[in-house]
Amino acid sequence: MTRIDLDPDRLLPAEPSQRAVARRLHQEVGNLPIVSPHGHVDPLLLLEDRPFDDPAALFITPDHYVTRMLHAHGVPLGALGVPRRDGDGSGADPREIWRLLCRHWEAFRGTPSRYWIEAQLAGVFDVPIRPSADDADQIYDRLLERFALPEYRPRALFDRFNVEVLATTDDPCSDLFVHRRLAEDPTWTGRVVPTFRADRYLDPSLDGWSTCIDELGRAAGVDTSSYSGYIEALQERRAHFKRQGATATDHGPPDAGTATLSPAQAERIFVSARGAKASGDETRAFRQHMVCEMARMSCDDGLVMQLHPGVFRNHHPQTWRDHGTDQGADIPVAIEFTRALRPLLDLYGAHPNFRMVVFTLDETTWSRELAPLAGFYPSVYIGAPWWFLDTPDALLRFREAVTDTAGFAKTSGFIDDTRAFGSIPVRHDVARRIDCAYLSRLVVEHRLAEAEAAATARDLAHRLPLEVFRL
Repeated sequence: MTRIDLDPDRLLPAEPSQRAVARRLHQEVGNLPIVSPHGHVDPLLLLEDRPFDDPAALFITPDHYVTRMLHAHGVPLGALGVPRRDGDGSGADPREIWRLLCRHWEAFRGTPSRYWIEAQLAGVFDVPIRPSADDADQIYDRLLERFALPEYRPRALFDRFNVEVLATTDDPCSDLFVHRRLAEDPTWTGRVVPTFRADRYLDPSLDGWSTCIDELGRAAGVDTSSYSGYIEALQERRAHFKRQGATATDHGPPDAGTATLSPAQAERIFVSARGAKASGDETRAFRQHMVCEMARMSCDDGLVMQLHPGVFRNHHPQTWRDHGTDQGADIPVAIEFTRALRPLLDLYGAHPNFRMVVFTLDETTWSRELAPLAGFYPSVYIGAPWWFLDTPDALLRFREAVTDTAGFAKTSGFIDDTRAFGSIPVRHDVARRIDCAYLSRLVVEHRLAEAEAAATARDLAHRLPLEVFRL
């Protein structure tokens, strides 16, 4: 058995004088409340507050960071408990799923997934045993023992993690029943807010788009047979989300393109797309127009617009056919922002009520495009590294790339973007440690006083995400 030892100086700089500064900075932020403004945890977990079923269901099956790596090493997704798109369960045994992870643990060397899981095992669940084929069952059984204790139920962990606010990701047609029940529960003291994710209602090229527009109309109580009714329905659903506590929208188009259509052009393409007669150029123009429409609506209702384009979704058709979306087969592509966003920013870039947080998986744009855009437009903020880039090295590269031009205050603060509930505190701790490492270099190079660095570290960990996302 190999023990997991969480060194108190993990991820801090190796150089002694810089490490000493970073250690002091981390003491300032290590225990600050967690603000999670962009995530994918199912709020039903907190409403029901049931004990976790098994280690596989918590650590593996919902976490595409983990399942995609195992798939890359030849493990079928069905063997990991990933449900099929047709609704049939995989029938995989949870203990065997856990054994598969442990047998392939060497594949995770150097990855953030390994760091996150080991930090959860040792720091959250007090099972400080490094996964291996020999110790798989022992770890599994110890975790089951923890899950049976009241202090390891979801609400108890939410409190222990010191989560001040958790944002979820929700379909515009959702009645947000779970959020409402949580807010009305007198035994619940946490804060969970929805986020308006409308991608499948904005892009006529997607399968089933016209059916989605019918569903949108029913949810909003509006006739969506016309473009004006469609716009009214989107506005009504945004208002519904805002009444339930939402402060942001979330958009993941394939590119960053924005465009404006006249009402007559938009109506013509809308009607054509409803009849499945619109061309590819028309559906793309309509989608890019609707990004601008979402920005216009944000100027009116104040919802912060999150934009994260540049992902080739469902790159492996068979995985999509068998298991659906969000199964690890989304691959980043190169992206351009400067020209693509100009139509939107020409209209709303200086609007006093508009705020847009732009994320990317193409880190070559950090210093070339996003930092200069955020360094000029009052409305633009740079989203923290996420998804493929929320790694210690990439987080450090981010600060080095954008700070010269945009400073710290035009960045979003960390987002965990996780479906794996137990990973929330360890992901935020990684970001805090890396920010302290970067700030410590500015201190030892006499570019920033230590008191200013400490204030900046606190801002990045807590104040900025609250303010940027209007939480």
